[in-house]
Amino acid sequence: MKRFLNIFIFSLFLLFVFISCNKKDFYKKGIINLEFSKDTVFFDTVFSGIGSAVRYFKVKNPYDEPVLINEIILEKGNASNFRLNINGTPADYLKNIELEAHDSIYIFTDVTVNTETGNIIEEDKVIFKTGLNSQYVKLFAIGQDVHFFNDSVIQTQIWTSDKPYLIYNSVALDENEHLTIEAGTHIYSHRGSQIIILGTLTVNGTFENPVTFEADRLNGHSSVFYDIFANDSTDNYYDVAGQWGGIWLTKLSKDNYINYAIIKNADIGILIDSVQNLNPQLSIHNSVIEHHSYAGIFAQASNIFATNCLISDCGWYNIALTRGGNYNFYHCTIGNYWKGIRNTPAVYLNNYYKLNETVYLYDLENAYFGNCIIWGNRETETIADGYTEQGVLFNYKFDNCILKIDPESNINTEDINHYNNIILNNDPLFKDYYLYDFMLNENSPAINSGNIQITNQYPALLNNDINNISRINDTAPDIGCCEFQ
Repeated sequence: MKRFLNIFIFSLFLLFVFISCNKKDFYKKGIINLEFSKDTVFFDTVFSGIGSAVRYFKVKNPYDEPVLINEIILEKGNASNFRLNINGTPADYLKNIELEAHDSIYIFTDVTVNTETGNIIEEDKVIFKTGLNSQYVKLFAIGQDVHFFNDSVIQTQIWTSDKPYLIYNSVALDENEHLTIEAGTHIYSHRGSQIIILGTLTVNGTFENPVTFEADRLNGHSSVFYDIFANDSTDNYYDVAGQWGGIWLTKLSKDNYINYAIIKNADIGILIDSVQNLNPQLSIHNSVIEHHSYAGIFAQASNIFATNCLISDCGWYNIALTRGGNYNFYHCTIGNYWKGIRNTPAVYLNNYYKLNETVYLYDLENAYFGNCIIWGNRETETIADGYTEQGVLFNYKFDNCILKIDPESNINTEDINHYNNIILNNDPLFKDYYLYDFMLNENSPAINSGNIQITNQYPALLNNDINNISRINDTAPDIGCCEFQ
């Protein structure tokens, strides 16, 4: 019995020692102050009924010993329109979070705002109770009311600038119907959404009030794991490609017209299917098409007439004209300095489609580029890839353009049927292509190098540039969409 009692006492001693050795000593010296990477998490535009981008902040233990956070609380709890993810755990309340010395945790948050009219402010707090201290980080969102389309098929109508339009799960304009979009209108599209045109699209933007098509993610950093303690000014999605599907002009669409539009952040800015009549399927003027993951304009067997357009920053092609067609581009700037890997030219032409081992041929009746700049960070930014046998047409011409073509390539720029008065491999000297500023520097070879006869073919469209500046008040027009100022 005595032996058993000794063993029992010894076991209790070992258990006590074990518990004592494993008991964590938390910091308890006075008031405990956690450090936060932000005092306010701000959502500047959140659309009615649609969740925001995920924002986050960092909570840091500044001490040399572990800290026990007794509670992390979303103040409004279940009544809040905000949602939290606390270091990987979705919750609006957690307790007894251990934070090692000089360690950190991330708090992720997003918000959904519901509003009927006007703007609404949504506020909440994330409260941290540590020892006797209570701290908080504010959550602040501005919601905006919109015209909302969810997987919709629409008939003839006019969109105005009274409030923005939000496309969720795509919107389709029915066959033989007409969608008119007035100056200053703003159209936002959710991820995966498209604007699908089976009828006719008319965009009546102006220089002062363009029509804007873009994604609905306007805030939150494009990369979640950047250094949030650093002073990073790129806290937005404005140049992030592939956020929505783009505008699709189907083969049933006809007589589409776009003037002064900004189209950005899509997979393909404008996708144009086979033309069904002799009129241009798309006439587009004074427009900016930029930040697209695949192409700015992708056309197949189509008919396009374009003037004064800037097409830039695309993951594959700025312009791809495939399966033949009829195309005319005047005074356009096509610049591609895509920051990722790109093995394709800014401008690509072909007159065929290959399926397995079968090649289908189409007539490229015309692909004309006059007074245009085609430039970028690849050695060759223009490729014409076509067939000429069996009587199929492959007609294209670069007339008085600045082109970048590798001298070691097999492209014959001496062929006057395709290349006329070319300025070859002479950098156009854009002001700041890294910031997507494609205005010309003062020493640009594009200045006064335009052919006035090309400009005079369509004086009503071409006498002024994309910035509404006259081309005809000096020695000669400049090449590209922007006149030097």
